[in-house]
Amino acid sequence: MLTTAINHGVMVDVLTKTRHQRNIGIQEGKIVQISDRPLEAESVIDANGLTVSPGFIDVHSHVDGDNYAGILSVCQGITTTVGGNCGCSPVDLNAFFREQEEIGFPIHQAMLIGHQTSLRERAGAVDRYRPATKEQVEKMGILAEKALQDGACGVSFGLDYVPGSSLDEVMELARICERYGRICPVHTRLLTDKDMYSLYELFQVARETKVDILISHFVYQYCNGLVQEGLRMVEKARREGLRIQMDSGMYTNWTTYFDTATFDLANIQNNHWHWEQMVVATGKYKGQIMSEELYHHMKKEYPKEAIIFFEGEEQEVYDCLVKPYVMPSTDIGAYAKGEGHPQIAGTFPKYLKEMVRERKLLSLEKAVYKATWMPAQVFGFAQKGEISVGKDADLTLFDAEKICDKADYPHRGAPDARPEGIPYVFVDGVLTVKNGEYTGACSGKIIKK
Repeated sequence: MLTTAINHGVMVDVLTKTRHQRNIGIQEGKIVQISDRPLEAESVIDANGLTVSPGFIDVHSHVDGDNYAGILSVCQGITTTVGGNCGCSPVDLNAFFREQEEIGFPIHQAMLIGHQTSLRERAGAVDRYRPATKEQVEKMGILAEKALQDGACGVSFGLDYVPGSSLDEVMELARICERYGRICPVHTRLLTDKDMYSLYELFQVARETKVDILISHFVYQYCNGLVQEGLRMVEKARREGLRIQMDSGMYTNWTTYFDTATFDLANIQNNHWHWEQMVVATGKYKGQIMSEELYHHMKKEYPKEAIIFFEGEEQEVYDCLVKPYVMPSTDIGAYAKGEGHPQIAGTFPKYLKEMVRERKLLSLEKAVYKATWMPAQVFGFAQKGEISVGKDADLTLFDAEKICDKADYPHRGAPDARPEGIPYVFVDGVLTVKNGEYTGACSGKIIKK
């Protein structure tokens, strides 16, 4: 007998971008049957009134083994996450993989090797404002090859966080990545908030190395009035044949850590940012609006806290996510309960609520495709992203008429408030969300390339 049957649901076929009422049978972590008739099983889910989607794939996260971030991810329908983004990853991926496989995790994890923490700093290039030496670049290349051989799905860059990184070191690592058939997700280098050189730099890398590039959280990078110009530039590069994709969250207001180059005083002054644009996301001063006095105090005493920066126009999010080469992403990080940015709990419900139901910018089928099949293809996750016999039983069941985010910014509400309208999520065939609540299951696996 089947382990689990999901009956009476409306299944999204991402290959044809259609929906059909189907009944799905699960056995040993796999989809083993899709039928027009209800199925019998040890456990039966009545999915009447629910959309049955492949589990969402989050292409840009910083979950990186943090259990609470994994729980927040699965509660918004994510079954697979790509970690190690923005140049920041565990130093020893092999050790990370072993640990995660031993203890288990709520969702599947694929990992990138980070240019900044795992390559640059280990090679001795610890000053973020100085270019690496030739010897250091060579050492980075050796470390990158080892990580790719160990199963990393690519090399990530956070060029905004290491202003001194040279084009030469980026090129060298991109060439290695291309040689292994992997991807380079890039948090672009922004000299000022009106800078478009960062995109030309990426185009040059893509042109000379032929590597696949994923521009990370595009709206966060260019939401200060540059989104339309940036999209035109990317589309021109794609017409040239450059292999460039993008991801974007559902918010224009971004967050990062206080001790990064982003919040160095010189960068704040160069960009003409204002204190009232910043809200503390974590720690003792969570929810407080920044002031000059608080800035200097926190820089000295609390440099590891996260800050949310408010800018941009909501329309820029929609302009970006309607593009066929853009996938939704969360940028979720590891925070304590009650802290952080609403993206950690609200991104995918907000995406379906606003892009599909409220604004009708995407059909439901197209929206699901961009959150499942498309990222599976971009990253080469052959068993993910579709509902068909033989594929992994990663499934998200949601009510298309009710799905919505409840998370808010820390000075207004709870950043980690659970969404509504996602009653069931299966990870590797195991019921991991039931009636909207995490079940405690840890059936997620490490995905190695």
